[in-house]
Amino acid sequence: MKNLGQMMKQAQEMQAKMAEMQEQLSATEVTGSAGGGMVQVTLTGKNEARRVKIDAALANPGETEVLEDLIVAAINDARAKAEAAATEKMSEVTGGLQLPPGFKLPF
Repeated sequence: MKNLGQMMKQAQEMQAKMAEMQEQLSATEVTGSAGGGMVQVTLTGKNEARRVKIDAALANPGETEVLEDLIVAAINDARAKAEAAATEKMSEVTGGLQLPPGFKLPF
């Protein structure tokens, strides 16, 4: 029974670390860019959009298709950076323990 108590304590510690990691991810911001930095999108580590910045040179009504493509590219770049930040934070919590394929945290 001693081992069960120790396992429960470890599970509670892991849960507290996960909650702390969630808070850190909410505060973490990553910026993705496209078009040589002419379009920038800032997301939190939890993929919540914070800011979109568009260079005035792109505000040409005849170039909306290019602008739309650059916004999508910037969002995807920011999302990849946010996922990398989340993976890094998770490895800190799990002590480098690799999770099974398809198992992603935070839930």
